Parts: sequence; C-alpha cells; structure tokens
Amino acid sequence: MSTVLITGASRGLGLEFAKQYAADGWDVIATCRTPDTASELQALAAAKGSVRVLPLDVSDASSIGDLAFKLMASSIDVLINNAGVFGDRAGFGSVDYDVWANTLRVNTMAPLMIAEQLVDQVARGQLKVIAQVTSKMGSIADNTSGGMYVYRSSKAALNMVNKSLALDLAPRGITCVVLHPGWVATDMGGAGAPLQPEPSVRGMRAVLAGLTPAQSGKFFNYDGAELPW
Repeated sequence: MSTVLITGASRGLGLEFAKQYAADGWDVIATCRTPDTASELQALAAAKGSVRVLPLDVSDASSIGDLAFKLMASSIDVLINNAGVFGDRAGFGSVDYDVWANTLRVNTMAPLMIAEQLVDQVARGQLKVIAQVTSKMGSIADNTSGGMYVYRSSKAALNMVNKSLALDLAPRGITCVVLHPGWVATDMGGAGAPLQPEPSVRGMRAVLAGLTPAQSGKFFNYDGAELPW
C-alpha cells in the first residue's frame, strides 16, 4: 500500500488531499499544527483506519525534527508540502518586514527543512515524489500587475528551492515538482474563487500519478499544463 504525507491537512487543499488519498486506499499521514482542534480531519481518521494524524508546526524546526523522529522507520511514497500562509497584500511602501520574514519561513524554508528531514523515508518509498504546492503568483513571467511582494516572493523562492531539490535528489531517484492548484475556494483563496478543492486536488493527484523522473524540477498547473517560471 502506498503512503502519502501531507502538511497543513486540517483544512482546505490539505484536507481534500487526505480525503481523496484515503478514499483510494492509501495510507495517509496527515499533519497539522493542532490536531486536537482539527475536527474534520479527526473525523476522517476515525472513519478511515488508514489515516494517521500527527502534529506539525512547519515554522518550528524542532517540530519538524520531532515528526521525522516519529517516522524514522517509515517509507513515504509521496510527500506533499502543502502548508502555507498568504502573509499580506502589501504593495510598494507598505510591506511589513516581520510578516514577510514569517511568510518566507513557512512557505519557503519549511518545505526544504521537511525534505531534508524526511528524504530517507521518501527514498525508501516506491514512488519517490516530493511535491510543493506553490502558486502562479510566484511566476515571474506571469506577473503583470505588480504588488503582493510578500506572497509572490515566497512562492518564487519556493520554486527555486524545488529546482535545486530536483537536481540534488536525482541521484536518489526522487522526483520533485511544484504544483499550482488554481484559484481555489478555501480560507486562503476566499469564497469567491472559481475552483472548488475537489477538482483542484483531483487534478494535482493526476499530475503526480503520471510523473516521470524526466519531469523533476518542473512547474505544473493542476490541469497538467506546464507553467512559465
């Protein structure tokens, strides 16, 4: 049976990933900051014996280390770095640099720390995939409106982290990609977003299922289209 680890699984895209993988019979390691308050995720775990909920604060290096210790003997087929924050919508002249630093810590640094801590577990898996949930707002070529310095920069940096991961982990047979989920109706995306979590996650899962090592380091839309950097 294949195993997926999902960060930020208490709501939104992370929760939908957990639901879909569990429904397809995968072992699911679903992580979130406060499992005791993640009622929907806990209900999923109660209904599906294949779902394991573990605490993880991706902004805390010791929390990442604790998770890796608990999973020391595990194999992970697909690692999905989904947890993220928006930061703020600050434009030129109004950036809060403390908010920016925290956004970079969560969106950019944490996925690398998690990959470093869990690389042996992924290397033991059959599929050997690490995926980062990013955004087209991190695409330099796609930026035609400016602003949004905090979020844009954190995702552009994540894209570069993934490219280096793809090169560095290729000798271990690990495929690393970044995925744009679309503009999705979640707490982050807002109720007015045109896309629901279910088709977004279904599309991203199809991309992951069809990956080849030659595609490592690439930037994909949820519908499988390759996106510009």
